[in-house]
Amino acid sequence: MDKLTSQQRSKCMSRIRSADTKPELIVRRWLWSRGYRYRKNCRRLPGTPDIVLRRYGAAIFVHGCFWHGHESHLRLPKTNVEFWEKKIARNRERDEQNKAKLREMGWSVLTVWECQLRPPVRHATLMEIESFLNRSFLARHGDVKKVRSYSYGEEVVPMAAEPEE
Repeated sequence: MDKLTSQQRSKCMSRIRSADTKPELIVRRWLWSRGYRYRKNCRRLPGTPDIVLRRYGAAIFVHGCFWHGHESHLRLPKTNVEFWEKKIARNRERDEQNKAKLREMGWSVLTVWECQLRPPVRHATLMEIESFLNRSFLARHGDVKKVRSYSYGEEVVPMAAEPEE
């Protein structure tokens, strides 16, 4: 049994944000501090990704575990269970369709879950996002050989991290 009246519950639920959530702000602030420039909530793309990095060909969704049904720890409310099961199933289905459309359009897609941004694992998640962006950039801009050396005057020097061919 719900402790709130339907009007109180409606008021509570209407205050839940769909954009500029705390997990999104964590990711966006970190990306900005690392020099990544992005667009937020790009409505022209399927699913309105939370963060879009055109230069990298990457779309990032930052999902709340409850609203998008993160299976590892999903707990449905005890009231109106049938409604919530259908709603979360629809959200999951729509998420998958939108990601598939984005991939067909040539975008790399990453989903970051709210639970992955909790303090104990936040740094690892943010580093994985950066790795994802680097892979997306290389995949999008193709020829890695262009990046494998730099010139110093007349001399061409191979990059330190790349093996010489």
